[in-house]
Amino acid sequence: MKIDPIIQFMKQVQGKVSSSIYAPLQGQTNPQHLAFLRRLDKEMKAVESLSVPLKHLKVVVFDLETTGFYPDQGDEIISIGAIKVKGGTIQHNDTYYSLVRCDRKLPTEIIELTGIKNTDLKDAPDLHQVLIEFYDFVGGDVLVAHHSNHEKIFLQHTNWKLFRSQFKHRIVDTSFLFRIAERNINLVRLEDCCEYCGIPVIERHNALGDAKLTAQLWCFYLDKIENLGYKTLQDLYERLSLEF
Repeated sequence: MKIDPIIQFMKQVQGKVSSSIYAPLQGQTNPQHLAFLRRLDKEMKAVESLSVPLKHLKVVVFDLETTGFYPDQGDEIISIGAIKVKGGTIQHNDTYYSLVRCDRKLPTEIIELTGIKNTDLKDAPDLHQVLIEFYDFVGGDVLVAHHSNHEKIFLQHTNWKLFRSQFKHRIVDTSFLFRIAERNINLVRLEDCCEYCGIPVIERHNALGDAKLTAQLWCFYLDKIENLGYKTLQDLYERLSLEF
């Protein structure tokens, strides 16, 4: 059964990193990686994103391509794409993209959907390296994704599997902004939301392409959300809490 994305959104309120989660990593992870994770912890604690005005909020909009929907059943991340946004301005030259090594044969439908082939992943960096690079790119910024439960499930699974740490980055779902701003419009898919907003759908089902589409959707609704009286993430949380 699909979990309502708003419920997932509300669970982000307490999304903090505790330094205690790194204890199990002692002796199991590259010391440089351990030091990096501790630095990331400090960066995330340094900024309280809930009170930052949305128009000044620094976010990283991202997307994952995967072999399926269930990491606990063996599905894997095969690419990560991300782009930075400051306030309502997309930083077009500040992006991250990487394929991820995958030794299993890709399902035919995934090859057709993403255009990624088995040979493309043979010599790609492994997930451990890619995640470290991705988190370095993100730093302490807030993450944004469209229907982010998919991304959250995979990052929770892989963070624990690779680093024995909880995934605690805050993720804001653009579908929430759409739902608040367009109360009478029932759209789900990223391409449908973009077409409704007049955003050209380009490079769909490419991780970086989808991240760029989501970034445009995020920026499109910032002004609309602010005009409705929601100035910060805290305002959005409080509005969404009224629905439960």
